[in-house]
Amino acid sequence: MDVTVVGAGVIGLTTALVLEERGHRVRLVAAATGDAITSSVAGAVWFPYRVGPPARVAAWAARTRAWLEAIARAEPHAGVDVLVGYEITHGDDRPWWAAAVEVTRAPAPVAGAPPAWRFAAPRAQPSLFLPFLAARLRAPIEQRVVVELAREAGDVVVNCAGLGARSLAGDHALVALFGQVAIAAPGGADLGVTITDDRDPDAIFYVIPRRGELVLGGCSRPHPPDAAPRVEPELTARIVAQARALGVLVGDVRAERVGLRPFRTEVRLERDGRIVHNYGHGGAGFTLCRGCAEEVVALVEG
Repeated sequence: MDVTVVGAGVIGLTTALVLEERGHRVRLVAAATGDAITSSVAGAVWFPYRVGPPARVAAWAARTRAWLEAIARAEPHAGVDVLVGYEITHGDDRPWWAAAVEVTRAPAPVAGAPPAWRFAAPRAQPSLFLPFLAARLRAPIEQRVVVELAREAGDVVVNCAGLGARSLAGDHALVALFGQVAIAAPGGADLGVTITDDRDPDAIFYVIPRRGELVLGGCSRPHPPDAAPRVEPELTARIVAQARALGVLVGDVRAERVGLRPFRTEVRLERDGRIVHNYGHGGAGFTLCRGCAEEVVALVEG
């Protein structure tokens, strides 16, 4: 079957890859690639953050997790490492996303922090993982702006356009959420541990180690979808202060990066005629990409 995939973020690349693995002929079209896409800014650790619906997300996330763990074992050049993840929450209720994941209640990962939920957390380094995915594709990326899905060639067109799906699908339930991260030197932080503290939804914090640096966040607030995001120095100062207050020994800040997450209260993954929609993953694109891609294949072949 001839399939056109629109979008070359982690969702589009993974969807195109799985379609090719199943024997379909794929065209991949995207308005932007590389550092210009939201996926390149992502912390890219496995963690189902602010995404729904819960039951489908848990299944997609579990499948993606297994795939990432297999890549980490077999292909270290892909930039995937399995870290020890901690989520600091209010109370002792088991995380909603843990239906198919082993989690345990554990002591604080850093001195002075409260107890947390501990789990294995695959992390993909975007600068390595996105090129890894692109290199595995037979289809080159055709870089151009798509203005109408129905005009694209193919038996099926898969809409993985992220925030661009707002106009392509006429979906105003898809909104932009502003995110900002600081890239810091490792300092004395443990590069095998990632921590998320979401006790205060207005001042979330996370530290995600990469190979040789730390990603510090975060922020998740509404933003005009057509306005370019800008770095806010005061936000970086708050994030770094939170890290140090939590006992994370971060080094000097090397860079600041911003992006807009394509958020929907529920991921849209469904078929409408010859169009299959696969967007609205918010900050969980790397967490859901493989599971969602496999469901896209089922819709294409169904």
